[in-house]
Amino acid sequence: MTVRPEIIKLQESVQREIIGQEEIVERLVLGILANGHILMESLPGLAKTRAVNALSKNIEGSFNRIQFTPDLVSGDITGREQFYEGEGEDGRGAYRFIKGPIFNNIVLADEINRSPSKTQNAVLEAMEERQVTVAGSVHKMPDLFLVLATMNPASQQGTFPMPEAQMDRFLMHVMVNYPDEDAEAKIIRLIRKEQSQENKKKDIHKDTRSVCTQETLFAARAEIDAITVPEYVERYMVDLIFATRYPQRYTYELKSFIAFGASPRASLALDKVCRAYAWLKGETEVSLEIVEAIMPAILRHRLIRGERAVEHKISVDDICEEILELIERPSQKATLTD
Repeated sequence: MTVRPEIIKLQESVQREIIGQEEIVERLVLGILANGHILMESLPGLAKTRAVNALSKNIEGSFNRIQFTPDLVSGDITGREQFYEGEGEDGRGAYRFIKGPIFNNIVLADEINRSPSKTQNAVLEAMEERQVTVAGSVHKMPDLFLVLATMNPASQQGTFPMPEAQMDRFLMHVMVNYPDEDAEAKIIRLIRKEQSQENKKKDIHKDTRSVCTQETLFAARAEIDAITVPEYVERYMVDLIFATRYPQRYTYELKSFIAFGASPRASLALDKVCRAYAWLKGETEVSLEIVEAIMPAILRHRLIRGERAVEHKISVDDICEEILELIERPSQKATLTD
């Protein structure tokens, strides 16, 4: 028996708390299913932090929020060795590792680009290796471990650039946009209800919240492993990624837009998220449409724009759209060995 209905309940439960941001909720769920970290970008006030908080309340496990600031240091994230008098075999004292907030099931790295690169890199080992090394000792992360980072646009004051190596550790880069008029009116009513004197001291979503267990999430990941990718779809994935590396094969304009293409990590991420998305939609295999829908979130933080794209304000999403127009869709008979 599939656990997909339980994951759908999880998604719907989070959406009741985050009105008008269905796509971001879907991407957060995909991140958990694909066992990958997510970077969310938008202007302040578009419910990025609220979305992560709502997700954490709907999943069994621990949650912690790290507010990134210019004075935050690595030890504030990973933890540090602390000396305790009277401990140890001789009673003279001993060092004991005190875990930092990174040691939780779901970690919100809030406004991650408000801290310098050295501090940002403190989460790098934990994200990639699922462990933290402090004073020569290795400390493992929990089995369910997800970093959900928010960032403000780089053009805003007080932000620091994120190193490419750090960016590449995120499975997806999700853009959070403004809600429409109807959704904004519903948001006003929801927040008004939450902040009313009667509801201030209680969680109004508690009775309707569907808490998903970690076992359900692990079972869902096992089912996703069985999702197949037809060879012609696999070929399409490869063609799209290779177009970012060798844009000169297509048009001079595309070449002028791209400084550096995506690495094989992008191909692996595209495959992983597409299989999770197919499973979430109730499909048994990945389609071309699914690849096209997921592609921008995979490349948004991996594709480095050229000077012409920056000068003319051509976004990575615009480049992805151009690539999708240039790359011919393969037929079902096509194979990677053609």
